[in-house]
Amino acid sequence: MIAVRSENVTPIRVLWLAVALALVTSLAYLLMAWDVLGVGDLQPDEEGGVIVYVAAACYLIGGLLILVRRRWLWIAGAVINALVMLFFFMMYQDRPAVLLSPGGLASKAAQLALEAVLIYLIVTEWWRARRKVMSS
Repeated sequence: MIAVRSENVTPIRVLWLAVALALVTSLAYLLMAWDVLGVGDLQPDEEGGVIVYVAAACYLIGGLLILVRRRWLWIAGAVINALVMLFFFMMYQDRPAVLLSPGGLASKAAQLALEAVLIYLIVTEWWRARRKVMSS
């Protein structure tokens, strides 16, 4: 019988969950660019159509970088993701049609879940490294 240590299984699943959430966020941005997900009364000319494609590409690349398993990359990703959400809410706080649009809700729900998972990965990796040093 082969014994599998549970401490190695959970981070792998959480890691892949983070990748999946980044890819879902990327897909949400692409669906907004292709007018599948509405963004309220926001006009493409108003914000420029390129920014949505840049955001989609960044979340795609960032999601793949999660697999590198470097805590500093996770921290950078969490900070950038938090700033993206903060800027979105600051820019559109007076426009509930954009905030509560299908595109706004889908992308921000995935980004919020991604933020939680990244924080979990960062904290558990820090805790694991700390326990390893203490036990040495």
